[in-house]
Amino acid sequence: MQKTILITGATDGIGLATATKLASEHHHLLLHGRSTQKLKEVEAQLSSFSDAGSVQTYLADLSELADINALAEKVAAEHKHIDVLINNAGIFKASETITQGGLDIRFCVNTIAPFVLTRQLAPVLGKSGRVINLSSAAQSAVNLQALAGKVRLTDMEAYSQSKLAITMWTRSLAEHYKNSGPTIIAVNPGSLLASKMVKDGFGIDGNDINIGADILVRIALEEGFEKHSGQYFDNDAGTFAAPHPEGIDLKKCEQVVEHIQAILNK
Repeated sequence: MQKTILITGATDGIGLATATKLASEHHHLLLHGRSTQKLKEVEAQLSSFSDAGSVQTYLADLSELADINALAEKVAAEHKHIDVLINNAGIFKASETITQGGLDIRFCVNTIAPFVLTRQLAPVLGKSGRVINLSSAAQSAVNLQALAGKVRLTDMEAYSQSKLAITMWTRSLAEHYKNSGPTIIAVNPGSLLASKMVKDGFGIDGNDINIGADILVRIALEEGFEKHSGQYFDNDAGTFAAPHPEGIDLKKCEQVVEHIQAILNK
């Protein structure tokens, strides 16, 4: 059965590899990117072997809260129902690490943007929908002041904290929705895969990108994953596993959500 699937950061890396696999299976794809030219190229590439009109593109800068909200509003306005949201877009290094809104760009793109998209699109995802959040094997305790943009961090500190933070709100929102909202799963797609982020961040080619794309496709489409809402799938181990200890502390997970909400309510 054809599904409608929104993928953020779909113009390269794991996002593009995942979109390519899903297009080949004739799913209806909503592809986000921050470059008009790249989106046009990907749309042409995927439309060549998918059904006519089954690829739509959305332009947004996920480091800007206004763009994040506008993206969610546009998707919701154009689609009464979407089946899967894959919060794939991520960033490790940037020439300017503080956004115009005063946030660390890693927290904004990796943690806050997917939170906003998930909350705003929950009504069109419904109880049958799935949200897949890209986490990482790199996780470290979240400095809530850094999340709020009040403390500067190194690239690795910000990245690893932002990835634990998305894992933490995955657990908290899953508890909030329970039987009334979408399944939400955090996933480490695999360590050091051959993405632009890995090349830029670590200076290595990385492992086969399809390792990550394959698990995202599985979680998006296969039956049985709905039983694991709020959990963390570690693709290095090939199974659901425990994240960083703070990621299973529900009280701390809820504190992360409270701080994100405070940022959004400013």
